[in-house]
Amino acid sequence: MAQRILCFGDSNTFGTPPMAVRGGYDRFGPEVRWPRVMAAALGDVELIEEGLPGRTTQHDDPVMGAFMNARPALRMALRSHAPLDRMVLMLGTNDCKARFAPSAEKIAAGLAGLLDIAASAEEAPRSPGMKITLVAPPPPVEAGLFTAEFAGAAALGPALAPAVRALAAVRGIDFFDAGAVISVSAVDGIHFAPEDHVALGRAMAAHLGGA
Repeated sequence: MAQRILCFGDSNTFGTPPMAVRGGYDRFGPEVRWPRVMAAALGDVELIEEGLPGRTTQHDDPVMGAFMNARPALRMALRSHAPLDRMVLMLGTNDCKARFAPSAEKIAAGLAGLLDIAASAEEAPRSPGMKITLVAPPPPVEAGLFTAEFAGAAALGPALAPAVRALAAVRGIDFFDAGAVISVSAVDGIHFAPEDHVALGRAMAAHLGGA
């Protein structure tokens, strides 16, 4: 039976290309997007891609909308796609926006809230035995269009992966550091170039194959 995997994240799970100008709703094709590359490498996978550009771990975004808060979206995804064998959770980049007064600890706390939802009495029984892989995104930097929005991100970025790693260790769940494999594009400081999508997908497949 095919393994059912939910990839839950933001624009980098959706497949948004690096943006040099505002506007447009481009998306990389399935041969590029890291979840699809991962699934193809694993084989016999039923993949659910649940990426929303702008999604945060816990914030109702005053600019992009309250629906950017991952908490209600995660509940809906866990219910609508159950039963699941695994969830790959990669969020935190958008929490680094200056308007959220971010810190690595705050972002880890937002992820902890999402793990609480997945483990809750309302959600966990729908996918008994579901494994979770918590992925730390590559550190964002201040570049291009999003320099002002992500002011301070370059200083915060290096602390993000250790905070997410510590959370995964406390919760006893699988961890993967995407920043050890790829970096964000210099074009806009937050999105992944095509070759980095492919590299991440292959690395994730190798990791999950042994996890």
